[in-house]
Amino acid sequence: MANEPSADGLIGVCVCYALPAQVWLRDVRLPAGATVADALEASGFAQAFPVVPAWERGVGVFGRAAEPQTPLADGDRVEIYRGLSFDPKESRRRRAEHRRAKTARNGRVRPAGLL
Repeated sequence: MANEPSADGLIGVCVCYALPAQVWLRDVRLPAGATVADALEASGFAQAFPVVPAWERGVGVFGRAAEPQTPLADGDRVEIYRGLSFDPKESRRRRAEHRRAKTARNGRVRPAGLL
């Protein structure tokens, strides 16, 4: 089964960090019962990105937030998150303004809340 350690008692885990232009991936083998913190240490993330504090923006397993002591299973993907490059609320507001302006050019005017 994929979530059980192999015969040698090790589990395979992928550690990833998404950059704007590329993705940093490391596959590591860890003893059964290893934690997220163990995976980060074994991956060499701190050496590859010395100025990026891994826990500052959060770390997760398959998109779910994880703590350093979270146990891992065979096949898990540990994700190191980075800050957003834009504010989602601001982007939504700009899209709404753009739609409102386009509608006004077409001769129709709609209230702001009905976009």
